Amino acid sequence: MRDLTPDAHEPLPAPASVLGESPLWHPVEQALYWCDIAGFALNRFDPASGQHAHWSFATEVASCAAMRDGGMLLAMRDGLWRFDTRTGERTPLVAAPYDTALERFNDGKCDPQGRFWVGTIYEPRKPALAALYCFSGGTLQRVADDVTVSNGLAWSPDGRTMYWSDTTSHTVFAMDFDGASGQPGPRRVFARFPLKQPEQDLATYGGRPDGAAVDSEGAYWSAMFEGQRLLRLSPAGEVLAELKLPVRCATMPCFGGADLKTLYVTTSREKRPADELARQPLAGRVLAFRVDVPGLPATLFG
Repeated sequence: MRDLTPDAHEPLPAPASVLGESPLWHPVEQALYWCDIAGFALNRFDPASGQHAHWSFATEVASCAAMRDGGMLLAMRDGLWRFDTRTGERTPLVAAPYDTALERFNDGKCDPQGRFWVGTIYEPRKPALAALYCFSGGTLQRVADDVTVSNGLAWSPDGRTMYWSDTTSHTVFAMDFDGASGQPGPRRVFARFPLKQPEQDLATYGGRPDGAAVDSEGAYWSAMFEGQRLLRLSPAGEVLAELKLPVRCATMPCFGGADLKTLYVTTSREKRPADELARQPLAGRVLAFRVDVPGLPATLFG
């Protein structure tokens, strides 16, 4: 395993999120979007101008996608919405298919054909009642279930493998993917990590798989929540490299910039101990690193 940690990291000049998530490099606007789930906000940063914008809502914004016909698709606790960033107008697409008092949408991403896949988090954690959905053609279809915290969505460069994780069980799954039909095959274990033991010191805990991204070589980058690191895994699930971070809780990476060689990483400060936050002032900020292997461009929805 190689240590990929560069000598320097660059936080974006934007305020810290409470729970930063779902970074998205907009392929048309050449700007970075990300969600602050616990802060009920959507953020946008334009590296060319250095301008940061944010929009506040009445409930959680868990993930987002750029829409082919303009605007942003937002996965919120109460359903999927079209959001016009110019006017601030929000238009409903489909209502939440679950009890919003116990469950909400979580990680979401477009497949190579432009369908939006989004999972849920079952907030009581037990039993494993969260699920994975696919939104296409105005219809939301339940595709898979039996997880607690749906995360880690990504596709291989050829689009024939779909990745999906259950953060609570510390497991990343891989599934054969039929792009024409949009149907994944049976899940298989791609990578599994040791569970955190009672009273285990975080210094000895490697973290659990949260959000993810795939680079142009087919390697799967996983944010290891509470592990203070990203892992780069081969298509066979082997750990190729580790990127150590200055904050305990990374939530998701994405590739951006004109050459897709800037790795943006969202982080969280939600419910973290005061002494940890004092030692890690960048918690909640979006970090940026330069990497050698570019990522894959995000697909527009629709």
